[in-house]
Parts: sequence; structure tokens; C-alpha cells
Amino acid sequence: MAALPPRLPADRSHEARQMAESFGADPERYDRSRPTYPQELADRILAASPGRDVLDVGIGTGISARGFAAAGCRVVGVEADARMAEYARARGFEVEVSKFEEWDPAGRAFDAVVAGQTWHWIDPLAGARKAAEALRPGGRLAVFWNAFEFPPELGEALSAVYARELPDLPLARGMFLGREAYAAQLAKASGGIRGAGAFGEPEEWQLGWDRRYTRDEWLDLVPTAGGINLLPPEQLGTLLAAVGEAIDAAGGSFTMHYATVTVTAGARG
Repeated sequence: MAALPPRLPADRSHEARQMAESFGADPERYDRSRPTYPQELADRILAASPGRDVLDVGIGTGISARGFAAAGCRVVGVEADARMAEYARARGFEVEVSKFEEWDPAGRAFDAVVAGQTWHWIDPLAGARKAAEALRPGGRLAVFWNAFEFPPELGEALSAVYARELPDLPLARGMFLGREAYAAQLAKASGGIRGAGAFGEPEEWQLGWDRRYTRDEWLDLVPTAGGINLLPPEQLGTLLAAVGEAIDAAGGSFTMHYATVTVTAGARG
């Protein structure tokens, strides 16, 4: 068994820097396989914001930014991983390389600060304070995640695979809990926003949507998960074979139900 990063409780996940900055090892795979976000989410955030200047925290390859760009926004990204930043720049986004807590807005102000599948890698209080510093009065902070909701029988089978193959990586097995997997992260984000003292009361939004996956499409996504992307090739190969067998037994494809969950609050004037 490979030595994996130590498990940290949800309120300290931002301290797992090795994992947080490991996703750029294969940005092309990350970009093609990771789920997108409903356009409805970007539209709703913008409807609650004073304008269309958007700061995307942890922009990665630009997946979360595309909905805002499609809505005519000017998007500036902040990204701790230079490899991910380079990939996003090649796709037309302006990206600055920095941990968000250390990033300097340099007098700039934005209408919305957003973060997709990223905020758990950021200190919740320092991040909220930095977001408040970067927002115009009435601007909006919105941080969101895609929660996986597998078909029940397949979810049970895959959960057993992960428990067997990765007993020391509870983070990976958490994906089978659906929205519950993000309950601690949602609470952590809300607590940081309240603690910053610069926002109104945070709200939680949820949008549901579906995507059909073939066996090969899902196997393409598996190695992009935090912790799994750090496995040695032999162990990863064993995991992928077992996951593939479970999907084959379920008919070779499946429909994933996603719940995009968001914590959001408006900046006080």
C-alpha cells in the first residue's frame, strides 16, 4: 500500500497542500473528464451580483469559469498550481498564480467571487476575508461543489471496491455519500463567511442534473480525484480494473445524478 497524505478533518482540509496542488499533473484529463456546472448556476449568481466582473478562485483548467464567460463576463482566475494556470490561459482565461489567501487584488474590485470544487482547499476565514477585500459593495461570494449521486446498487458495489482497495483513503470513498459528503464543507464555508463579518447571512442553493457515463468515460475521471491521483500506477491499475468490473456488471454504463451545492452570501455595502 502506498503512503498517502494523512487524512485531515473537514475543517483542516485546506492544510493538505500536497493534495490541493496535485491536480495539475494531467490537466488535459482533468479538463475532459471532470463534470461541468449547470449554466443556471452562473446565471443565478450573476442575477444576484451588481455586474459581470468575476474572480474565479482555483480556476483550474477553466471548467467553472466557462459558464460565466458564456454569459459575457470578464473572468480573472487565481490558481495555486502553475500547470493548471497554463492550461486555462491557453483557453483564453486571464490567470494569476497564487494561493488565494496570499493573492493581492492590487486595488481591483469584482462583482462576484466564485469557486468551483475548490473552497475546501482554502482557509475558510482567510478566504472569506480575501473575497470581501476583492468584492465591490453588494458583490457576491459563491462557492460550489458537484456532489455525486450514483444509482443505488452501483454506488454500493463501488463503495465496496473503494473500501477494499483504498482502506486508508476515506476521502475517496466519501463520493458515495451524495450531498452528505459535502455537509461538513458547506458548514465550514458558512462558518468562514460569518466569521469574516463582511457578508450577509450565507444561503445554500442546490441544483440537480444528470449525466450518462460509459464505463470508459467514468474510468477516465477516476484518476482525477484527490488522493487517487497520487497512487502509484500498479495500485491505480488494480483500482480501475475493479471499478470497471463493477460498471460492467451494472450494464456497462450508468446515469449519474449530480447535486450542485452552493454556499453564497452578499458583501455588505
